[in-house]
Amino acid sequence: MSTLGIIGSGVMGTVLARLAVGNGIPVVMSNSRGPESLAGLVADLGPLATAGTVEQASRAGEFVVMAVPVTDYRRVPAAPLRGRTLLDTSNYYPIRDGRIEELDSEKLTTSELIQQHFDGVHLVKAFSGILAHHIAQLARPSGHPERSAVAIAGNDASAKAGASALIHTIGFDTVDAGSLADSWRFEPETSAYTWLYMADKNTAFEDRTEALGAPLSAAALRTALENAERVRVAERTF
Repeated sequence: MSTLGIIGSGVMGTVLARLAVGNGIPVVMSNSRGPESLAGLVADLGPLATAGTVEQASRAGEFVVMAVPVTDYRRVPAAPLRGRTLLDTSNYYPIRDGRIEELDSEKLTTSELIQQHFDGVHLVKAFSGILAHHIAQLARPSGHPERSAVAIAGNDASAKAGASALIHTIGFDTVDAGSLADSWRFEPETSAYTWLYMADKNTAFEDRTEALGAPLSAAALRTALENAERVRVAERTF
């Protein structure tokens, strides 16, 4: 598989980079602080990882991961990404991001709003319904009895197929939740959001980032997506 660009070097971006290089995929890491800030990270990731600017990561290959807060996506230039598939991991958290009227009114899903900025880019929402540390814990080779699945959504069938192939390579099956308009089915506080991957389903909210993960099959995830009820975004508690 060709080089994977990664925009964002926080926990999510780093976890996905580690899985990529672990499965033989070269990565170009980038962040808002510049390549020099990534020297230690790319050294830790090994010889398949290099540091670059956001534009260099955007042009690195057919697929690019964007792992930045929803308030920062407009800082990522759209032009270098045109024609490419962008895997968007972001979620809207009012407690962190403030209120966004287009999302609170439910005129748009988070991914639909972000797609408006990325004209000519094939956006696929992915890895937004699972916590980063559970990605690291639950990745398994193809055919493993404890292989987990993650939800994806997008408007372009070919882009979703390519994103699925990439995700399969780094350790997960995928379940297609539909278009970007359907991506609310695995947004925060829905039944298909992160709690499904908790070993202890009664884990307190404040303990979620330390909680042990548990495998989630494609069949179980598909059922959760089908049964999901749309959360009133303006009433969300986090």
